[in-house]
Amino acid sequence: MSQSNTEMDFYPTRLNSESKIISRTDPVVYPSSFSSLSEEQEKFFENNGYLIFENLFTTDEVSALFEELKSLSEDSSKKDLPQFILEESNKEVRSIFEIHKLSEIYSRLCRDKRIVNTAQHLLGSKVYIHQSRVNLKPGFDGKEFYWHSDFETWHSEDGMPNMRAVSCSISLTKNYEFNGPLMVIPGSHKEFVSCSGKTPENHYIQSLKKQEIGTPDKALLEKMVEKGGIVSAKGDAGSAIFFDCNIMHGSNGNITPYPRSNAFFVFNSVNNSLTEPFCGLSPRPNYIGSRDFTPLEPIETFLE
Repeated sequence: MSQSNTEMDFYPTRLNSESKIISRTDPVVYPSSFSSLSEEQEKFFENNGYLIFENLFTTDEVSALFEELKSLSEDSSKKDLPQFILEESNKEVRSIFEIHKLSEIYSRLCRDKRIVNTAQHLLGSKVYIHQSRVNLKPGFDGKEFYWHSDFETWHSEDGMPNMRAVSCSISLTKNYEFNGPLMVIPGSHKEFVSCSGKTPENHYIQSLKKQEIGTPDKALLEKMVEKGGIVSAKGDAGSAIFFDCNIMHGSNGNITPYPRSNAFFVFNSVNNSLTEPFCGLSPRPNYIGSRDFTPLEPIETFLE
């Protein structure tokens, strides 16, 4: 077991107490010398906690990414790797973590300037990959991801001290309103939801299949939705959404014939590197919460 984190904890959670709201003390958009976003885009992200880019990647680029994902997910020799998370019911691939280390094309994708420059602008610094993954929701069988704030988990279980990280989700298939697209609650990033319960040892093994610890109280969720509503990040393959590390988000199961696959890259500021987990346990494995803080150098395009 790791020693408890001795740093000042501005976002205490999972202390066996009731779930409650704590005001955010960190900026949403950090002062930046990077300039890839317009003033209007920056203001929208500040207020809403997300930003959507339609058709950021071309049809050819998406086809290359999807073929690589299909090859990886169908390779039975890899399904025993810890990075491969399988559905409990039928052993279909649910998620593949550390995709940027398992695949050269995804390694290049996470450095593509179209996404790195946006992350640097929002976070006001160089960035590194805290986590990468692809989530697959096959037709008829794709399971839901319950409402949660990523930061609540990364803070508690990984030791991320402050809200200075942003996720980028890239659609590899068309995301309809009915096949389990990402849903966000606009404005919810400005309040931290401290969750009840206590983190068990090796909690990640269960939570990556179905998260129960670290999920918000339903009454608080209802208030957040009444205040901000729900936005569904539907769009064509090749679209991308950037969303704040603390925004409340989730997705429904997929009972349609249309598969839904998205690639996720979590960019963390190099000035926000991980400490000891605030839950007092050992850190999660590197393939879930990286402790390699090497900054990314943007490249022109991921397709060589």
